[in-house]
Amino acid sequence: MAEASTRQRVTPPITDSVVGGDSAVTTGERASGPLPTARSRRRYRIVLTVLIVLAVGFGFGHLAWDNPMPLGSEGFWLVAELRASSLVAMAVVAVCQAIATVSFQTVTNNRIITPSIMGFESLYVAVQTAAVYFLGVAGLGMLTGLPQFVLQIAIMVGLSLALYGWLLSGRYGNVEIMLLIGIVIGGGLASVSSFMRRMLTPSEFDVLTARMFGSMANADPMYFPVAIPLCIVAAALLWWRSSRLNVVALGRDTATNLGLNHRHELMVTLFLVSILMAVSTALVGPMTFLGFLVATLAYQFADSYDHRRIFPVAVLVGFVVLSGAYFVMKHVFYAQGVVSIIIELVGGSVFLIVILRKGRL
Repeated sequence: MAEASTRQRVTPPITDSVVGGDSAVTTGERASGPLPTARSRRRYRIVLTVLIVLAVGFGFGHLAWDNPMPLGSEGFWLVAELRASSLVAMAVVAVCQAIATVSFQTVTNNRIITPSIMGFESLYVAVQTAAVYFLGVAGLGMLTGLPQFVLQIAIMVGLSLALYGWLLSGRYGNVEIMLLIGIVIGGGLASVSSFMRRMLTPSEFDVLTARMFGSMANADPMYFPVAIPLCIVAAALLWWRSSRLNVVALGRDTATNLGLNHRHELMVTLFLVSILMAVSTALVGPMTFLGFLVATLAYQFADSYDHRRIFPVAVLVGFVVLSGAYFVMKHVFYAQGVVSIIIELVGGSVFLIVILRKGRL
């Protein structure tokens, strides 16, 4: 006992497995921050550079591939200008889906669920189906136009605000109940849409089916003056609130102890998320698993808790996935209409893999 009491306790030096960096190994000092080591900072810059190169490459390939006019001529740029609208739509959808999904998963403290669970896409499908059911094929034509586009966004955001305000401001309101109500509403709208589709004629059903899959062909350039400012403002506000999202990610109790009004931050973030999701869905249609696929890859590539590092990676991954899939399916397999189906298939497979690896929601 005397020998044990006189034995000195020695704290072992910090190793690479603890802090994960080259500088920490050589100096033995502790490090903190979103990218604490030189190795992590170098890796982040490499990932960002590779994604930028891929995004520029796919974007230029989309403009120049099969362009019948000589490169750099006036005719070349006229043809490229006609194709540029689809690139603008991809950029808007990438920003909306990426930032909305990452922010939504942060405030709900769950990296599996996405904003689609709140019923945005079910509402979009219900509106499109009801138009054909009550007005015939001409009803879809009545839903096209800038006023109708603004009205769809207003309905989606309005329903979201009503849901958040009702469920999060009550005495027993919490995020879990809000998500459960969202699932129930989404399931109910999907059932009503399915019933109305069974009552359609074959020709009406065929026309409606083409609108049920997300496609860049659905994005009318006349919507851009409304969609782009809404996307930029909502994304910029979430970017500006990145430090608050970092605190919210610690959980409600920790965030409250650090002096943050957790419920206020939750409602503001969900309001901005609803704007981004409404713009994306009304512009190109449902993209169920795109946000989940982009957010999951962004967490792996960024390898940081800081949302100011995750957001750029997520947006670039979203644009690379959309433009890459669109370029390959259009110019290699000549099947641009199935781009959303391929993305849904890959995203759904990743979702199942994540579920099986984690073993829980």
